Amino acid sequence: MFHLFPVIPWLVVVLRFLVPLPWVLPVKVIVAGVLLVASQQLLINRLSSGSVFAPEYPRPVILILNVLFGTMTLLALFQLALDAVSLMAALFYGRFPDIPVGFRYCMGAVAIVLGAWGVSQAARVPPLKNVDVAIAGLPAAFEGYRLLQLTDLHISRFFPRTWAQAVVDRSNALDVDLIAITGDFIDGSVESRSDDVAPLAQLKARDGVFAVPGNHEYFFSYDDWMAHDAGLGIEMLTNRHAVISRGSEQLVLAGVTDLAAVGSRYPAPDLGAALSGAPAGAPVILLDHQPRMARRAAQAGVALQLSGHTHGGMVIGLDRLVARGNAGFVSGRYDVAGMLLYVNNGTGLWPGFATRLGRPSELTVFTLRRKP
Repeated sequence: MFHLFPVIPWLVVVLRFLVPLPWVLPVKVIVAGVLLVASQQLLINRLSSGSVFAPEYPRPVILILNVLFGTMTLLALFQLALDAVSLMAALFYGRFPDIPVGFRYCMGAVAIVLGAWGVSQAARVPPLKNVDVAIAGLPAAFEGYRLLQLTDLHISRFFPRTWAQAVVDRSNALDVDLIAITGDFIDGSVESRSDDVAPLAQLKARDGVFAVPGNHEYFFSYDDWMAHDAGLGIEMLTNRHAVISRGSEQLVLAGVTDLAAVGSRYPAPDLGAALSGAPAGAPVILLDHQPRMARRAAQAGVALQLSGHTHGGMVIGLDRLVARGNAGFVSGRYDVAGMLLYVNNGTGLWPGFATRLGRPSELTVFTLRRKP
C-alpha cells in the first residue's frame, strides 16, 4: 500500500489529463510510463539501494525524479480542481463545459515550472534567517548571545559533500557563539555517507557544536552514527545537558533523544535525565528533534525549545496536514505556556519528496535578549 499510494495522482493525470489530449497513442504511453516510474521512486530506492530513505544513484537522476513527481502531483491537484469546477458548471448549465486544449497545455506548463522551482528551492544552500528571543531571567552576560540552529540536513546523494561544505562555510562565516544541530544529519550508512558528512568537522563556534539525534539516525545504525558524529567534534546531548558559562553566569543547553527510540533498545527521550544536576535558576534551552513534546518541556521550566523534523510542511497547504501529526506544530514560533518553541523549516530535507513551495529552508540564528 505504501508504494501504491503514489499511483493515485498518476491515475488522475493519465485518465483525466493525458487521455483527452490530441496526441498520438505512442506519445501518451511514453509520457504515462515516465510518470509511472517517477511515482514509484520510493520503490526504486528500496530495490536499488536497500532503503526508501537513501537513494544511492546519481544526483541528477534523483533531481529529475523529484521534479517529475512534484509536477505530476501538482498536475493531479490542478486536474481535480478543474473537474470540480466543471461538475459545478454542469449542475448549473446542464452540461459539462468544453475545456480548450490550450488551457490544458497552460495547466501542464504551470505544473512543470512549479515542480522544477520546488526542487530547486529544496536543493539550494539555505538563506539566513534571524530570530530574536526574549528570555526571562537571562543573565546579563548572555545578552546578545547568538546561536545557530541547523536541522534536518539529510546529507545524502541529494545533499552531497559539496552542499554540506557550502552549508559549513556559510555557517562559519556567521561567527556565532554556539551551533546546535537538531537531528536528521543523514540518509544512509556511515560507509556510504562518511565522505559527505566530513565537512561538518569544520563547524566552528566559540562555545562549541552540540547536537541531538533525529529519527533518521535510528534508521541507519544509531550506534555507528553517534560515534561517528562525536568523532567530528560534535557533542551529542543524549538525555543530558551542557552548561555554558560567562564568568559566574550560566546558561543550560539540554538535549534529548528522539521519539523514534521509544520501544527500541535505545534510550527513549528523558527530559528529567537531561535536566538532572543543571544549575538552579539558569535558563534552559532544549534541543528536541520533534516538537510534539513541547508542552511537557514548558511544564519542566524550559525557556526555549528548538526543534525540526517537519521540514516546515514543505508545501503551503500540505503544512496543515503535517501539523496534525506534530501536535499542531509545523513551522516557526509558538508560545507554549510561556515557553518559546521554534520549529525550524530545516536546512535540508528527505530526498524522497524534495520539494519546497512557500516553506523555504533556513540557516537560523537566534539572538538571545533579556525579557523585561
